[in-house]
Amino acid sequence: MVETFGTFIEQPLEQMEYLLIGFSANSLPIQQRWKTNRLSADFISDYLRNFFTGIDAADSNQDFISIHSDNAVKYISNELLENAMKFHDDQKARQTRIGFYISGDHLIFLLQNMATLETTTHLRHFIERLLENNPYDLYIEQMEKNAIDESSTHSGLGLLSMICDYGAKLGWQLEHSDVEGTDYHISTMISLPLAVKN
Repeated sequence: MVETFGTFIEQPLEQMEYLLIGFSANSLPIQQRWKTNRLSADFISDYLRNFFTGIDAADSNQDFISIHSDNAVKYISNELLENAMKFHDDQKARQTRIGFYISGDHLIFLLQNMATLETTTHLRHFIERLLENNPYDLYIEQMEKNAIDESSTHSGLGLLSMICDYGAKLGWQLEHSDVEGTDYHISTMISLPLAVKN
């Protein structure tokens, strides 16, 4: 059974220009893996920047937000990598994958990993709140909660920041990976606008 929420593009992504990174979330202790997040995010941003070096920011038809996009790519990449490490089910051998796809004036991030029923339940609750409420209101509310209690691991603040600070659109697919429905394969998609029209 597959459930889809939010903005989730199901067209064949492999037909686009893309970069795909795969890793086993339990091959190293999380403390060691955590140190590579920023390095990986910087690499991804540098790699993707090469595809936009010929765009003229003074073009009368298109204003390319190069600095904004570069910061957004680093931030979103780092957040997704952190989520992959925090919420991956270490008991599963299936590899975690994070892909970056260029589609017109959008950059699509796709994180795929295994999660327990508990993690999926937390995620489903977050998705329901997001779809039923104004994300800016949720963002302020969660920032206030985090100021009081910094121990929350399922706050969703990073995802809300992607929407409120960078204009990203979010989508998910939740798929049962076994007949009992206790393990899930989660696909998180972030669609980031790279340019705005004048």
